[in-house]
Amino acid sequence: MAKTRTIPFRYTVYILSVAGFVLSFMAGIFFGGWFIALPFIFGALATLGTWDLLQSKRTVSRNYPILAHFRYFLESIGPEIRQYFIQSDTEERPFSREQRTIIYQRAKNILDKRPFGSQLGMYDEGFEWINHSMRPVDLTDADFRIVIGKHCARPYSASVFNISAMSFGSLSANAILSLNTGARMGGFYHDTGEGSISRYHREPGGDLVWEIGSGYFGCRHKDGTFNEEMFTRNATSEQVKMIEVKLSQGAKPGHGGILPGAKVTPEIAEARGVEPGEDVISPASHSAFSTPIELLEFLERLRELSGGKPVGFKLAIGHPWEWFAIVKAMLETGKKPDFIVVDGGEGGTGAAPLEFINRLGTPMTEALLLVHNTLVGTNLREDIAIGAAGKITSAFNVARTLALGADWCNAARGYMFSLGCIQALNCHTGKCPSGVATQDPRRSEKLDVRDKSQRVYNYHRNTLEALMNLLAASGLRHPSELGPEHIIRRTSRTEIHSYKDLFPFLEPGALIKGETGERVFDIYWPEANAHSFEPPEFIRKLRDTKLQ
Repeated sequence: MAKTRTIPFRYTVYILSVAGFVLSFMAGIFFGGWFIALPFIFGALATLGTWDLLQSKRTVSRNYPILAHFRYFLESIGPEIRQYFIQSDTEERPFSREQRTIIYQRAKNILDKRPFGSQLGMYDEGFEWINHSMRPVDLTDADFRIVIGKHCARPYSASVFNISAMSFGSLSANAILSLNTGARMGGFYHDTGEGSISRYHREPGGDLVWEIGSGYFGCRHKDGTFNEEMFTRNATSEQVKMIEVKLSQGAKPGHGGILPGAKVTPEIAEARGVEPGEDVISPASHSAFSTPIELLEFLERLRELSGGKPVGFKLAIGHPWEWFAIVKAMLETGKKPDFIVVDGGEGGTGAAPLEFINRLGTPMTEALLLVHNTLVGTNLREDIAIGAAGKITSAFNVARTLALGADWCNAARGYMFSLGCIQALNCHTGKCPSGVATQDPRRSEKLDVRDKSQRVYNYHRNTLEALMNLLAASGLRHPSELGPEHIIRRTSRTEIHSYKDLFPFLEPGALIKGETGERVFDIYWPEANAHSFEPPEFIRKLRDTKLQ
């Protein structure tokens, strides 16, 4: 095809910029005054256009010199445009404006009422509600608590709504100070995240759950292996109430990570027990154990070293036989965790590859049901408390999660909103506009600890008061009374079902008796091995062939 000899119309802005530079330069020489400024403006545009034509990395810029940058600018603010001007109040991307607003209002202790009825589609499939009672009760105390580790020397009385794992390093110093101060004021716990216990966790004195990941931060040798002496020193602190071993997390299950040395400041290095300025690796799996039985032995050792505090683990559910293998190990050895935290695959505060956020890990509802049913079916449920996390922001979210089988709930992003997070989705860039998820002191120092810690406290208190009102209207006196019969879901425009009818719930001991009638248990439970996380033989065979 012959090349056209005419100048494309898309070059118009570039040509006008060059012409404007020449003409304004001449006008500046002859007339002076404000004409002197024009050559700089047109010259900058002409230089940008010339660069666009000469560079080879961006074809759009070569074809549309100068104009392409307007596209890049609009694309860069696309999330903000959609969030503020296009999305409806109820569209969750990832949290709706309605969800964020209720948190902001409760955190600020201002009116959280709504006029003129619900904006939700009550006849849409998936709509959920809690049934009320003709005999509501009068409740006055919203400080609902659950005892964790009742067989331990030092059990812990936990709130039913706590701060989920977020490390110092992913959050700023002032954010950690605010969260822990709010936790101390409200009498609920603050999970450290796997970045260990920093000076900003310790300073306010709020209750801590120390999370230990595969990097063993705060309790590691120089080679990254577990260090008992360092663990004991931290675990016996009065502020640490429970120990949580992180097997996997909802944001990026099965994924390790590297914290570049440039981000390892002296303060982060102090908390994690590493050298400042050096790359820090979090392996994908633990080195302290490699089998289900070794995991339970490790937990038991941590309980001894901590002086009898509750010890458990957090996991996102993946292959069911691996979870079943842990439970079989409990039955075989008699060793049990005091608690299990189920992290939903909805993704959390940790930045992760898109596929991990969207397509890896079981969502919280199904994950929680599997864990709860397995423990019920093996008669272990009453000995092991269950926490759950996964986009929990409101009292109804708490209620539905407890009705599915959890004893308490954790939230990360909800508490970030209470700190002033605006869902800018810049958590991984260090450019958080609210000073929450950044290590840039010029941004984080603007976050006022005194004000934000009060908001954290308010959000927790007002959410539990809303839960109290839901319970009272339902004729219940404590969240532990919530069951699957209380939550209703619309499955079509003409059909509704309670959770009790919609989801399978095993009878106590059903797994031991082999009478579940549920496919996941019938297929994978008999093949799970307390001595190995390896897949069953029939799964290994399937991996060797496409002839299935």
